Amino acid sequence: MKKIRRPDHHALERLAALLGPKGYQDDREQIAPWLTDWRGIYSGNALAMLAPSCVAEVQAIVATASEFGIGIVPQGGNTSMVGGATPSEDGSTLLISLRRMNMIRKIDSAAGFAVAEAGVILSVLHDAAHAVGWRFPLSLGAKGSATIGGLVSTNAGGTQVLRFGTMRKLVLGLEAVMPDGTLFTSLAALKKDNRGYDLAQLLIGAEGTLGVVTAATLHLVPKICDRVVAWIGVDSPQDALSMMRIMERATGDAIESFEIMPGETLSLVLKHIPGSRNPLAGDHPWHVLIEYVVSTPCDQSADALFAPIVATQIETGMARDAVLSASEAQAEAFWGLRDSISEVERANGPAMQHDISVPINDMPAFMIDVAAAVESRFPGVIASAFGHWGYGNVLFHVRAPVGADPASWRQTTGYAASQFVYDQVTAAGGSISAEHGIGQMKRDELVRQSDPGRLAAMRAIKLALDPANIMNPGKLVPLASGKPSP
Repeated sequence: MKKIRRPDHHALERLAALLGPKGYQDDREQIAPWLTDWRGIYSGNALAMLAPSCVAEVQAIVATASEFGIGIVPQGGNTSMVGGATPSEDGSTLLISLRRMNMIRKIDSAAGFAVAEAGVILSVLHDAAHAVGWRFPLSLGAKGSATIGGLVSTNAGGTQVLRFGTMRKLVLGLEAVMPDGTLFTSLAALKKDNRGYDLAQLLIGAEGTLGVVTAATLHLVPKICDRVVAWIGVDSPQDALSMMRIMERATGDAIESFEIMPGETLSLVLKHIPGSRNPLAGDHPWHVLIEYVVSTPCDQSADALFAPIVATQIETGMARDAVLSASEAQAEAFWGLRDSISEVERANGPAMQHDISVPINDMPAFMIDVAAAVESRFPGVIASAFGHWGYGNVLFHVRAPVGADPASWRQTTGYAASQFVYDQVTAAGGSISAEHGIGQMKRDELVRQSDPGRLAAMRAIKLALDPANIMNPGKLVPLASGKPSP
């Protein structure tokens, strides 16, 4: 794109000089891939894309933006599911890519923690920790592109929350640049710290609206000795929940993941992913994916320990059929089916995705009853839910009829269906965003569904720390009410 010559051109010249050609880019063709969100729903423009290589450069960028009143949009792997890292259409903001800040500063193999910069890709951290006998216990489908800064800023969860919790529990310390360019640094892995407000926890899940996360100290756990992944067919979500409760009592914390998907969703994966196959013979209404691990050396394998527990579920009729992974390759193949769902649904056509949670005991009825209500209320759509069953968080998707125009369907039926789903979530005492954040997709819905006290507190915090509203403007925190937009 052409060089910007606006009242803020002095700021851009300063930033270009500071960052050099590796860190400053304002050619639209070059930055175009980073201006559209992962789902292809939101696109924007930016004055320039800035790629700092160190904390000092981030501070200089933010200080300059603060001085000139320019908004900045932090971005990691650009895998946001809610348009949280996409700049606005008016091109008035700066896009800050943290991908060059990709150093793992330290892995303490005695204390069990790692200090990773914001641009470190999740899978890279996995490999680094594994090499020294540890692991970082958070994984998700986008592990090959999602970055630590983005995971912290969205309080990501993934597939192992059942045992280890979200990023909020895995972050031991944080470093971030605040809206005035000053540095907040609290990377020490302290067990106790009562110095007033917990600013690190405030920044976790703030989606870049209160500061730019530059590094985090992360909790590691010992590398597992063995694991087995089970694929089980069940009749209903209620059976899946009952099974999980029984298995939890029988295994303690050995079950790290418990995922659920309907048979119809698995059929989509098998249709679109070449070479994929159903792990079980025959069709089943619902499928459960369970990972069982052995964390300490023992005489028996994970398979030997877990197989009798699974067999009991079949004998009692709780499970229809089951297979346990016979190798690491087969375990990865099972997970590959689960991790492909979002990609497959995106390829299958337009859909409205809802990352929601309700109390786990209410989730079976919610999945069945609300899906039926959506399909009845909006003829032609297909509603289904899948995901992290172990802690009451599912992805509730509403897919458009075959042949629907994506843009017009989202604006009309899709938007109305989303509001209906969120109404049911709120009525059930749940959350309209369990994992992916608010971004710009759910910002107006947050206003509609939240109590006044929550909104007032969020706005007060935002205005106190970022009075000029330069940090990821238009995302998460609704500073003023307005007409909701799909």
